[in-house]
Amino acid sequence: MLARLLAKIQAPEGDDGPQPSVELAAAVLLFEVAWADHRISDVELATVRRTLVQEFGIDETTVDALLAESRTQQQDSVGVHRFTRALVEAWTPEQRFQLVVQLWRLAFCDAGLDKYEDATIRKIAELLYVRHSDFIAAKRLAADRPVATPSPASPSGP
Repeated sequence: MLARLLAKIQAPEGDDGPQPSVELAAAVLLFEVAWADHRISDVELATVRRTLVQEFGIDETTVDALLAESRTQQQDSVGVHRFTRALVEAWTPEQRFQLVVQLWRLAFCDAGLDKYEDATIRKIAELLYVRHSDFIAAKRLAADRPVATPSPASPSGP
């Protein structure tokens, strides 16, 4: 791992490898928020999965592969710039705002908002060029309508 980090640091500027797909970039950012408190709960993982399926129309097989790849990318990455840059280049301001709403919903889905989740979402929103007033609006929107999480005793799915 240290060798990969040193290679990343010593790589020529702008040599981040291939541009990630928007689905992969969004999934990595979701995992970045989920991992902000250094644990990913089952509820958070289910929320990431549901967000990817609903927002991108991804089937279950594809979402499993995307989850595995995005988790690897998130763990191996030394920052989120590469992923936010891909979204800034590909998405409208409204699409980036909607992702910030989803990041807030993820942060609110478990035992409550953690200060590290808050700071991570703030950093991502700034890198996505989401205005501060929209950042606050996204937080309020997510708090008013959080993700519905299934109780452990209830079966998953309809």
